[in-house]
Amino acid sequence: MKKIFVSAIVLILSFTLMSFRGGKDVRAVSGEMRGIWIPYMSLTLSEGERTEQGFHRKIDDMVKKCAEYKINTAIVQVRPFSDALYPSDIFPYSHIITGTQGTAPDFDCLKYIIEKFHEKNIAVHAWVNPLRVSTGQTPAYIAESNPCKKYPTFTYKDGIYYDPSYPEVRKLIIDGIAEIARNYDVDGVQIDDYFYPSEDLDYDKKSYDEYAKSVKSDFLPVSQSEWRKANINMLVEGIYSRVHSIKENIVFGIAPQCNFDNNEKIGADVGVWCSQRGYIDYICPQIYVSNDHPVFPFEPLADRWKATVSNTDIKLYTGLGMYKAGSDADSGTWLLSDDNLKKQIEYIRKINADGFILYSYEYLESKSTEKEVKNALSVID
Repeated sequence: MKKIFVSAIVLILSFTLMSFRGGKDVRAVSGEMRGIWIPYMSLTLSEGERTEQGFHRKIDDMVKKCAEYKINTAIVQVRPFSDALYPSDIFPYSHIITGTQGTAPDFDCLKYIIEKFHEKNIAVHAWVNPLRVSTGQTPAYIAESNPCKKYPTFTYKDGIYYDPSYPEVRKLIIDGIAEIARNYDVDGVQIDDYFYPSEDLDYDKKSYDEYAKSVKSDFLPVSQSEWRKANINMLVEGIYSRVHSIKENIVFGIAPQCNFDNNEKIGADVGVWCSQRGYIDYICPQIYVSNDHPVFPFEPLADRWKATVSNTDIKLYTGLGMYKAGSDADSGTWLLSDDNLKKQIEYIRKINADGFILYSYEYLESKSTEKEVKNALSVID
């Protein structure tokens, strides 16, 4: 498979041109975003549930609970591992539905999800993990039809990831997201914080070295970390452009880590995405910390993200770590009070952020989170 490497001058030009690209008016949530992430674990069917009726019961229960808790947007993980929760011409069906990747059910999961949430006026954003193929033994089996068998990947520790330095890999991911936008009545698409898995320079060194050799002698190759950011930026810009070419009123967002240093290390160029046109419609940093976190308390992080979103066309939503409520996480600081989430919602309103997304659905009715959720509901109208 032939790889086309991007020279340093092309990378520079891509940044320059992006700065002057015009934006589109797109539909956003009317009023405050009150979202919830529904990860693949919440959608996984046990052996006894693997029927159309069993799946419908699971989704019906989710829709009912989300409506009761005044959620207006469900961010549903439809591609966790180079797979699909819908009939796809590109990716095999996910193992979370039938137990085996590539074995499809006789019903369309995503179609039913969208229909049922829309009945309650709850928007649906398709949540895609763009690069991850597997982590550890999940999934236990990778189907022969999985495109990872043909497209460039790299391994890091116990994970396999697509290599976004290849144009054909970026096209694969963009085409897969375009398929969702084209075939389903989704209100948005979101990618999460799985970009390059770490700042380690070894796992894609071969790709970087080939790129560096391709640079003309008149130019110096950019550093490996800058090259990685450029690869991810091209992917993000490509997704944004493609989905808006399909649907005018769709929104595209990213949920990066809340730690700016970590984003820098994994190729997530959040400063560019939040300041320039042509990358995203919304950003939702995962600020999964308590108000009294010993190193990264919530309010200063929220302030910094608010300042980072300098493009006024971009919505700022805040990811809240509901799953930590009532636990001894963050050096036990979640146990100091039972109104972290309530105060965080009040604070993001104070700084004029555009709403919040809770992680995750499984903790709406967990015993450990009960008090925090009840107090948070008191300020959600």
